Amino acid sequence: MKRKRRTFTPEVKSKIALEAMKGEKTINKIDQLYEVHPNQVSAWKGEMISNASSAFYRGKRINDQAEQSARKEGKLYKKIGELSMDVEFLKKAAVSLGSNCQLSMMIEADKNHPSVRRQCELLELSRSGHYRRENAQPSARDLANERLQARIDKIYTECPFYGSRQMVRQLRRDGILVGRKRVQRLMRIVGLQAICPRPNTSKPHPEHKVYPYLLRNVPITRVDHVWSTDITYIPLQDGHVYLCAVIDWHSRDVISWSLSCSMDGPWCRSVLQEALMQGRPEVFNTDQGSQFTSPDYVKELISRDIKVSMDGRGRALDNVFVERLWRTVKYENVYLKGYEDMKRLKAGLKEYFESYNHKRPHSSLDGSTPAEVYFAAEKDKDAA
Repeated sequence: MKRKRRTFTPEVKSKIALEAMKGEKTINKIDQLYEVHPNQVSAWKGEMISNASSAFYRGKRINDQAEQSARKEGKLYKKIGELSMDVEFLKKAAVSLGSNCQLSMMIEADKNHPSVRRQCELLELSRSGHYRRENAQPSARDLANERLQARIDKIYTECPFYGSRQMVRQLRRDGILVGRKRVQRLMRIVGLQAICPRPNTSKPHPEHKVYPYLLRNVPITRVDHVWSTDITYIPLQDGHVYLCAVIDWHSRDVISWSLSCSMDGPWCRSVLQEALMQGRPEVFNTDQGSQFTSPDYVKELISRDIKVSMDGRGRALDNVFVERLWRTVKYENVYLKGYEDMKRLKAGLKEYFESYNHKRPHSSLDGSTPAEVYFAAEKDKDAA
């Protein structure tokens, strides 16, 4: 029997997009709660981000139901966070928000909010039903794929030159019987490709301009000479997320970083904007991914007279300093901690990057920390 195609109203799409934008649940978790494909969640999130500016045009009547629903939900999230909330307003607002599953996702269990019992009463939800939905377990197949993805990522971090064939051989030596097509699919999902010279390994948007690599055989001897950025996959117990960071090549200082449940352009641009609030490099290097070749991303750099450099095709080592950072972060923190969810991962990485920048001696810096080298150079600039 042919399966009936599901349809989603604009209100439901906006709620799912807002949940993805909050960054507190992985795409897999949202998929389980709403029964929607992860690719669709990412698409709705990107659409909401790109259309968000229309909410600030004065005098324009907002007729779109999705935007109206998003505003209502935003107000309700704010009300939940206020201990002095008006009970009658909250009850009336909750009526228009849809299913119990969607309402349950709005409940926050921390000291800055009322108790879970109280929030359930305000939203007219069964507390036992909320806990059942909150603790919904992924299928056995999803769990198996997540474990396999985590193992593939660990092998790849050790041997980034492994393709799918060699990855299958290594997994089988480790006692994991798996086919090549499955490994190829899982590697493709999290963006893992073997480092080797071959054509067409990076696929930017066909209409985006690709800039040349400017750093071959160029000595990096000062801070703010070259910055670079990249994205990596981070495994969690209930799914996976992505980490983006900007690093100074000379000092190895991590200038800015962020987590997201999807690899979208606006998120990468926000990481860049945060870094540029702290300084300005002469050259900014990226790979040829569509997030970094987009006109909006490149405009952030060109408008500040920053030279744009992009890795050659199949040459991941052109961005070797970021690749080394990913290996260090994963082996010194992520794999050891085995984070369960996004909230714990954010807190753990915040503590780790603080330690990495300010406390961890770096061998290439003669035992100094990245922050010591970076800020010492900044002080010299100010003195001059």
